[in-house]
Amino acid sequence: MKVRFAPSPTGFLHIGGARTCLFNWLYARAKGGSFILRIEDTDQSRSKKEYLDEILFSLAWLGLDWDELHYQSQRFDVYRGIAKKLLEEGRAYLAEDGSGAVIFRMPQKTAEIDDMIHGRITFDTGLIKDQVLIKSDQSPTYNFACVVDDAAMGITHIIRGDDHISNTPKQVVLYEALGYSLPRFAHIPMILGAGGGRMSKRAGATAISEYRSMGFLSEALVNYLMLLGWSPGNNQEIISLKDAVAKFDICDANKTAATFDMNKLLWLNSQYIKTCGAGKLTELIVPFLKDRNLIADNNFDGKFTGNVLQLFTERAQTLGELADAMKPFFVKDVEFDVHAKEKFLAQDLSGAFGTLKDRFAGMSDFSAAEIERVFRQVAEELGLTTKQLIHPLRAALSGKTVGPGMFELIAVLGRERTVERMERAIQLYKHRPV
Repeated sequence: MKVRFAPSPTGFLHIGGARTCLFNWLYARAKGGSFILRIEDTDQSRSKKEYLDEILFSLAWLGLDWDELHYQSQRFDVYRGIAKKLLEEGRAYLAEDGSGAVIFRMPQKTAEIDDMIHGRITFDTGLIKDQVLIKSDQSPTYNFACVVDDAAMGITHIIRGDDHISNTPKQVVLYEALGYSLPRFAHIPMILGAGGGRMSKRAGATAISEYRSMGFLSEALVNYLMLLGWSPGNNQEIISLKDAVAKFDICDANKTAATFDMNKLLWLNSQYIKTCGAGKLTELIVPFLKDRNLIADNNFDGKFTGNVLQLFTERAQTLGELADAMKPFFVKDVEFDVHAKEKFLAQDLSGAFGTLKDRFAGMSDFSAAEIERVFRQVAEELGLTTKQLIHPLRAALSGKTVGPGMFELIAVLGRERTVERMERAIQLYKHRPV
């Protein structure tokens, strides 16, 4: 059994193409077959190396390996030879304009396929005009090259989006004319945007490489792609590639269109971030911290970074969001959120902060538990409620009004920077414009 995914390097790999590739890959692995990657680069003017590189990189990042790799641009002589055979048999003719284009005579008949998802589909080929096989520039057309290659490569099952259903009768008659065995077809319903229409840039129609740049984990994105048209059953939503292989059958794919839901993808990604091992998550976050100029190779502290990560993994939806949240731990002076500055730092903090930072400075055990004990002791001595002291303190240390547990934050930030930032907040008020 052989399946194939055949992207064209005239653009980046997007959600729809990645989902088609995944379903082919899963079916091949589930049935013990082969997965072929075929690059359909016959359009030499529009095919670009940058697109090809992105497609190959994205598939590898998603964990979708291939057993064979072919390029249609290396097979032009094959297509021309078969077109010549059809000319000699009278099944095709040359264009009257002398351009050298080869055109297939469309037979008038009823064509049928037993689609693995939609069931029996019948086509009247009398409604289809004669089909160009070889264009005037001597390059093959999509449908012709597709049929020739699927037959030559032994493709037994063709799994693709149902936007290709209109191509199917054009290909079926070519299979018959060339004496090729007809493969099984499975046309997957399209992926729609949130409003029920075509996917837009805002609603998912983004290159796979951009999802990676935003900080989606490959495992989470693959998991979500599975759910766009297939279900592992029992209301299960989180499933690994390995476990999906044991359950997947293309015949179980949904017959109706899937709807892309960014909130669902973000939720799934957050679940994978939570369960990602500390070592792996630290490794994944490093490029995002470097992109934000928060760390460099010569000043990277893996243990400290891991400690900071633990503060935010429960809330983060993407690695990008996680890196942004971690910023206060990697800069000398934090940026104050406007609301935090106006509400909590526009007051004289010298008394409360002065006492608290002196106590912090003298602590030998700077653990979260001991920090909390000293904090509550100072608040009680000063006649302040916890809220009266903790909100200004969070603003001074992180620049924000919300965040992880305050005492855990202080412990990870460390005594020296904690004291420095409290002093900075005191001076901010003293030197405010009057």
